[in-house]
Amino acid sequence: MSAAGECLVPPPPVPWVAVRGGGRYPVRRIYCVGRNYAEHIREMGGDEREPPFFFQKPADALVADGAQVPYPALTADFQHEVELVLAIGRGGSDIARERAHEHVVALAVGVDLTRRDLQVAARKAGRPWETGKSFDHSAPCAELVPTQGRALPAAGRIGLRVNGQVRQDADLSQMIWSAEEIVTQLSCQYRLEPGDLIYTGTPAGVGPLVRGDRVDAFCEGVGCLSIHIVG
Repeated sequence: MSAAGECLVPPPPVPWVAVRGGGRYPVRRIYCVGRNYAEHIREMGGDEREPPFFFQKPADALVADGAQVPYPALTADFQHEVELVLAIGRGGSDIARERAHEHVVALAVGVDLTRRDLQVAARKAGRPWETGKSFDHSAPCAELVPTQGRALPAAGRIGLRVNGQVRQDADLSQMIWSAEEIVTQLSCQYRLEPGDLIYTGTPAGVGPLVRGDRVDAFCEGVGCLSIHIVG
């Protein structure tokens, strides 16, 4: 064992997201919601009556707006999923729905990048989804927009284009579980802490990406995100 106060290897850097107006938001964890738009559940062959569930991505899977994202290994079906992202600024467990907005300090638009073929294979085998969801560069996130205590959005267009062609076009009002309900549900499973990001699920229209694609995502009243898929 190393002596007290010494590190065996240099500590890794803390991932962070830029904040509109200046500053950084250090990221502790990334939670993602599965199955939160009925049409997307149907297009994936699921049952929209089932409640959404949560999985995680590593914090260092974050990708900034404008970045180049390498096409990942081991997949022939690399897909996009646009999502509203919540940034927790105040920790808590068993958070009441009517107080959920008090725990969210900022919003952003993000993309949950997915190796769909690996995800489907893991699901069929009853295995965890990490290989399909939690790989390097799988969590693009635009700059955070402070909420300043306002209520969380219940409506507003959210969408994604690939090379200028519309792939996803929906409204936040179509979410099965609202942003407040997601915070409440998640806080019953984990204690939320400042630095936690929550990707709130994707609408229908998910589809494949190839090398050379430009991806432009947006969420009305929140912001935009652009990435470029490279070889």
